[in-house]
Order: sequence, then C-alpha cells, then structure tokens
Amino acid sequence: MAMANVPALKDEFVKLKTRMDKAVSDFQTHMGGVRTGRANIHMLDNVKVDYYGTEMPLNQIAQVHAADAQMLTVQPFDPSSLPAIEKAVRAGDLGFNPQNDGKIVRIPVPALTEERRKEMVKHLHKILEDHRTAVRNIRRDGNDLIKKAMKDKKVSEDEERRALEEMQKLTDAEIKKMEEMSAAKEKEVMQV
Repeated sequence: MAMANVPALKDEFVKLKTRMDKAVSDFQTHMGGVRTGRANIHMLDNVKVDYYGTEMPLNQIAQVHAADAQMLTVQPFDPSSLPAIEKAVRAGDLGFNPQNDGKIVRIPVPALTEERRKEMVKHLHKILEDHRTAVRNIRRDGNDLIKKAMKDKKVSEDEERRALEEMQKLTDAEIKKMEEMSAAKEKEVMQV
C-alpha cells in the first residue's frame, strides 16, 4: 500500500478504505433484501413500520422467522402494532400479500415469475451501480486529497503517482468485490 506508507497520507488512506468498506457492506445489506425464490428473513430488512409516529425497522419491533421455503412469519413484540406491520409489508415493493390472524402476520412468498425475476435482476443492477458510484466518489475524494498534499509539498511527485495508482487499485478491488457478489445473487435470483 503505497499510500499507507506515506506518513502525510496514512490517516487519510485508512479513512478512505473504511468508507469504501462501508459502501461494500451497505451493498451487501441491500442485496440481502433482493428477493429470490425462497423465503429469507432478510427480505424484510428494508421494511420500515410506522410505530407510534416513528419509522422503525421491522426487525426492531417484531420477531421475523422463515417458517419454511414459502412462508415468512412476523410476530410483533407489541400486538397492537399488527395492522401497521401488515400495512408496511404490503406497501414495501416486494410483491407480498401478508395475512394477519390477530397474533402473527403470515407472509406467503410466492414463487417468482420469469418477469419478476428479470425485474429483480434490474433492481440488483441499479443497487450495484449506485454503490459503484459511491466507491468512485470516495476515490475522487482520495485523489483530491493526494493532489492537495502534492500541491502543499507534503509528498513528492513519485509518492503522489504511487498513491494515485494505489487509490485506483483499491477502487477496482472494491468494485470487483461488489460485482462478484452481484453476479452470485443474480444467479440465485434467476435459478428456478
């Protein structure tokens, strides 16, 4: 790591690497919410419920279980929140039709149609592109820092060149990681 070896840039490099890792982690979280043909508790990770006037993540106000491959169950900690949970799941863009039996919300996970699978893959590509852009923006910030350090004579021209190359390598590695995760998820979504 050329940038990590330059004392003037070491702290900044650690911050930039941390920001890129967070972008990849966020991508992984969003990807978990993309539906496949099987019931998965992470499908509901992005569902927010209006709980006494506050938007709360579903998993903070209820227990979510994958009863089997085609059924999710949501058991609220507070039974009075059942209608709000049912409404939030229905409003989420997941194509679910939850049923409330007064104690628990059952969510049948229908098998994906070919058309819906293609929509999911498009959605996955959009998430990937958003996160690629985030990583590139972090690279731009890093390059700006390196150029400023050069201008302020904190680093030599050789150190600047090596640091810029290192920044590009890091960016390429993080994007490749996300593309590989995306390809695996796409394969999973398209599998019948």
